[in-house]
Order: sequence, then structure tokens, then C-alpha cells
Amino acid sequence: MDIAALQNKLDEAKYICGGEVATTLLVALQLGRPLLIEGPAGVGKTEIAKVMASALDREMVRLQCYEGLDESKALYEWNYQKQLLSIQVQMNSRDAGELTKSLFSDDYLLERPLLKAIRSEKPVVLLIDEIDKSDEEFEAFLLELLSEMQVTIPEAGAIRAKSIPFVILTSNRTRPLGEALRRRCAYLYLQYPDIPRETAIIRAKRPNVNEHLAVQVAQAIHGLRESESILKKPSIAETLDWVSALEALGASDLTPEAAGQTLGFVLKSSEDLEAAREVLGHPGHTCGHGHGEGHSHCGACGQDK
Repeated sequence: MDIAALQNKLDEAKYICGGEVATTLLVALQLGRPLLIEGPAGVGKTEIAKVMASALDREMVRLQCYEGLDESKALYEWNYQKQLLSIQVQMNSRDAGELTKSLFSDDYLLERPLLKAIRSEKPVVLLIDEIDKSDEEFEAFLLELLSEMQVTIPEAGAIRAKSIPFVILTSNRTRPLGEALRRRCAYLYLQYPDIPRETAIIRAKRPNVNEHLAVQVAQAIHGLRESESILKKPSIAETLDWVSALEALGASDLTPEAAGQTLGFVLKSSEDLEAAREVLGHPGHTCGHGHGEGHSHCGACGQDK
């Protein structure tokens, strides 16, 4: 696969991105390197893994990280109930050493996402989502997988990958990641799209939307993200939700009434809703750009005050 073919695949999946993103994806894939993608929440990091799985016609295996995640949830676990039942049934008919050894075979092994990914006969896309939410101990545990494409189970030894997964790690940067993990990965940083690209995303994902409305929503979202008063910046998914809500109302223009009725599809806390009203400055203006006295037109979004 070359860069043009990958870009076509991304376009077919309606993932709108720049050439630098497609290039990084292709090179990481060809080199078999894990890819660490950082950026604010809602910029499309997780979506990249989904789109790449579709583009490569691979299964996507996802590990959602959280505080306290350990290898029993991420890598493997023994089926203790089945082991106990086997002991009860066979303890009088088998040698103790032979029985003990058999209890740690594949028949009793429960695969978790990491083990499933490297034991797959066909290459998969392995998404390790929000790695920054896990503990530093788990981050260190991942180093063997990221560098050697193998994992170690104490009772079974090292297990090498049957096929090399395309590993994508995402981070919202809620905590710094270790240098050891970073060294093992290619790196991509995603930012919120600018107004033209967000408009293109809206058109791709909501092809029936009115062109004027798509531009208005993209401009309004851009303004809300720029405001320091908004704590939870609207994601791309929330942009699309807003468009869908406006379409459901039959709106072809982002009027004060339509914006007021649907703002809850964009901002998800009372604090942000209240801040948005102050940011907008008046009911009809939804771009988030400030205006001084005597200004009745926003040059950034084209809306009248």
C-alpha cells in the first residue's frame, strides 16, 4: 500500500485528515512500529484505529485503559473455576505433577486483549486507548510488547506474536508518559480541526446538511473551543451531534432559537452552558468571538450581532 492508496482508504471511510497524518500512519505500518497518538479529547484519535482496521480489512482489538488496570484484565487470566473442577475430577486418577502441569495449558487460559492480539493468526489493529489513564506500573508492563512484540506469562514463558499487530496507543495527556514508552513508538499529535476542515468533516459525515449551516456550525464550534471559559471543549463527535440535532429541528440556519434549543448536544455541563451564554454575548451570536461596543458584525464568522 502506498500513500495514495491509504489516503483513498481514509477518504472512503470519511476520515478527513492532512497528508502528514496519512504519511505517519503508512510509515509506522510499514516499519511495524507502535504509534502513539496524543491530543485533546475528541479530536479523532480513537477513530484513527477504527478507520485503519477498516482500511486494512483487519479486526480491531481494543484495550480501554483505566486506573488500576493490570495484566489479569489486559493480558490473561487463568480459568480458576475450570481448574478447580478439573482437580476435583482428576485428582485420584492422575499423577499430581502431571495434573498440575496440565492446569496451566491453553485449555484453562482466558485471553484478554493483549494476548488475543499477538496470538491472532491474522494481523489485527490493537488499540490501547487512553494509556495516560493507566498507572505507571502498567505502562512499564507494556514495554516488552511494544519493543519485542511478545509477552511473558510466568507459567507459560514468553509468547511471541504469531502476526505483527498494528499497535495504536492514544493519550489525552492527563499525565506525562515515560520516555521508555515514547522511544518505542512513532508519534503523532492531533489538534482540533480548523474551520475549513471541520466543515469538510461535517459534509463528509452528514452529506445532506445545508452548506450554509455546516459552515455556521463549524465557525461556532471553533469559537467555543477558543474560549477559556469553556472547560470541556466540544469534540468532533459533538459537532456532528449538533448538526444532527439542528437537522432534526428542520433548521437550515443557526438562528438564536435553534442554537438555544440544541446547545445541550454540544456542551454537557451546566457550567459550560452558562459560560457559553456569556461567551456568545447575545442570543443570536454563536461564534464565541468577542465584540466591542459599536461592532455589529463578526469578521471571523460572518454573523451579525
